[in-house]
Amino acid sequence: MEEILKYRLQFYEKWYDIRVLCCRNDDLESITSKVLKGVQKHKSRAGHVSTRSKKTSLSENTKSEPKGFLQVVREGLANDGGLYISAAGVPHLHKDQWSRLIGCTYQEKAVRILEQWIHPSDLHPGKLKSMVENSYKMDNFNCNQVIPLVHLHKKQFLLELFHGPTASFKDAALQLMPQFFQEAVKSSHGNSRYLIVVATSGDTGSAVLDGFSKHSGDTGTSVMVLFPEDGVSAIQKAQMRATTGGNVHVVGVKGDFDFCQSAIKKIFNNNELTNQLQDHYNVKLSAANSINWGRLLPQVVYHASAYLNLIEQGIITMGDKIDVCVPTGNFGNILAAVYAKLMGIPIRRFICASNINNVVTEFLQTGIYDTRNRDLRLTISPAIDILKSSNLERFLYLVTDGNSDLVRHYYNDLETQKYFQVSPQILSKIQEDFVAGCCTETECSQTLQAVFKETGYLMDPHTAVAKTVADRFSDGDCPMVIASTAHYGKFASDVLNSLGIQTRTDDPEMLFKQLDNLNPNPRMHTELSSIVHKTSSRKRVIEANVNDVIKEVIHFVEKMS
Repeated sequence: MEEILKYRLQFYEKWYDIRVLCCRNDDLESITSKVLKGVQKHKSRAGHVSTRSKKTSLSENTKSEPKGFLQVVREGLANDGGLYISAAGVPHLHKDQWSRLIGCTYQEKAVRILEQWIHPSDLHPGKLKSMVENSYKMDNFNCNQVIPLVHLHKKQFLLELFHGPTASFKDAALQLMPQFFQEAVKSSHGNSRYLIVVATSGDTGSAVLDGFSKHSGDTGTSVMVLFPEDGVSAIQKAQMRATTGGNVHVVGVKGDFDFCQSAIKKIFNNNELTNQLQDHYNVKLSAANSINWGRLLPQVVYHASAYLNLIEQGIITMGDKIDVCVPTGNFGNILAAVYAKLMGIPIRRFICASNINNVVTEFLQTGIYDTRNRDLRLTISPAIDILKSSNLERFLYLVTDGNSDLVRHYYNDLETQKYFQVSPQILSKIQEDFVAGCCTETECSQTLQAVFKETGYLMDPHTAVAKTVADRFSDGDCPMVIASTAHYGKFASDVLNSLGIQTRTDDPEMLFKQLDNLNPNPRMHTELSSIVHKTSSRKRVIEANVNDVIKEVIHFVEKMS
């Protein structure tokens, strides 16, 4: 019988509509109950709503019709300026159901976790499985485990999120999200083309460009990336500008990331522009950074997988708690960890780590989000050089029990007064799970150097920020997973300087040779090394002015037509 079932499994995996995760000791009654719940869930699709939709609690019906998964992926940002979230809340698995995922490959875990979020009528499980396998294959990730968990020191573990094609954690989502988007465009049955407009503080840009160049298919989708010209590393800049193809446009801006991000939101809410693009060029706008729900969901997988890896390595048993520390700017990565906890992963504390641009850290400590009289400062960890944290909005929606009126009030205040404050009750609720800290540039460099000297492990500056803050909260009571968000090679010059090694050039080839001579662990990233052989004439730079950005969008769309 076992052999027969194994043979049949290949057909079940291809054609099933509902997967029911049973526990090993479930009796017939329990299995029947789960099957009935699965059928009921299949019949009643909850959809997705905006964080600013007209409702007062998660239990009330919205005035606007909830939208399907592919529709919100296609739209990116909600019409009211809010961010899309699941109308049904966060799906939950019992610890015995999580146990069934122990020993699964990363791809198998990803399918089973994402199935909990994505309704089969939106995206059939068979198609989802194919997309996941296409995303996390060895051609894309130079590691069999895809996202391995490695021991660093005592009870600290590093979740290595940088083995994808562009060497940052963004690849885990942006090899999958473009396939979601391709399916979303096809399912719309329209003939409009799409322009993905992305703001990046360094890593998202190259990951979006790589993902859409591989996975956008024949949908006619184009990508335009805005980045702060003086706010990313030379190698990050080289990665983006080395991308080829007539459907991509890379633009440096003489401003900071917050300007790039706010400019894109203003463009999305500019009805005159969006109507012009639709009427004259048959083009619609969408987003691919973590404001897009399809970009955020795949990140939940690796936080859950890290916990299962600890069990597989014999460090913990199912039900034991862990801490998670994430270098944080736009709040998407740490929010994905929050969703993993709500799904049933036993995370004790979330440790939010910031550099000197510590507005999020201050908010988590005081309940006050204040950008008044505050300028963004450039650091050696540019991906978290952010003052306006987009995904915090989804988190506030969560901790206010879906009070979209209150969320809308917060963000109106932030827009008009550059400031908002939550109540003591909400702050107390946040601090039940969160602690936060920041570190100086000197502390970041000292940590990077100390870890390398003691262990031979070379980390990038963002991971060093997280390690610095994690050390303050490590009490030895449980394992600590630190999100290692990028490969050190992306920040070669700053890493070498932190180690006390002089650099007299920005040439990637020379910098990579200096790093390689150190014989570090992990070794140099293969795909990252290849950019030294690529050249590009893409050196478009504009002023930090929304009208200039709009002109750039129109100019690019005209070239596409």
